[in-house]
Amino acid sequence: MSAGIIVIIVVAVIVVGAAAFGVMAVMRRRRLQQRFGPEYDRVVGERDSKRKAEAELTERERRVKDLDIQPLTDPARAGYALQWASIQEQFVDAPADAVSGAQLLVTAVMTERGYPAEHDDQVLADLSVEHSGTLDRYRAAEEISHRAAAGTVSTEDLRQAMVHYRALFDDLLGEPVDTTVKSADEHASEQFTESDPREMAK
Repeated sequence: MSAGIIVIIVVAVIVVGAAAFGVMAVMRRRRLQQRFGPEYDRVVGERDSKRKAEAELTERERRVKDLDIQPLTDPARAGYALQWASIQEQFVDAPADAVSGAQLLVTAVMTERGYPAEHDDQVLADLSVEHSGTLDRYRAAEEISHRAAAGTVSTEDLRQAMVHYRALFDDLLGEPVDTTVKSADEHASEQFTESDPREMAK
């Protein structure tokens, strides 16, 4: 076999290998985009390159895979649903306390499912793997809760926090989550008027 033919074969192998690598990279990117949704774009925006962002998201997947994440039992799910109903009723007379209760309840559900809840940034990273669709709403609820601690929120802000916490709460319980894009007023009205007759009378 001549040297020229060997060179052609080597070049062909390199080209085929590069093409295969490129296809795999595209498939990996699409998979991550589908799995993480808006979180993919957020992480890409925070990192120097898509490669670094994708490496971080892949590492999140590996970490969560190693956690012992379990679905809730039916009795546990029913118990948490009753607790949420009680907290939501509390909102009418003590909205700030209700939001604090909702935050604690969501954390309790995370913990029972198997998510470590000690560090805020790690909690967000872990949740992003299986609950990316409600993660931004959880972030919004947490931001409102932090402002509530400083006394810089309105009752409507607190109502929004309840609605946002409810989205992740339902997601963690395995309940359908309303992903329709609506205004905060529409979300709040639906969530509270359906479950609290005192709100309906207003």
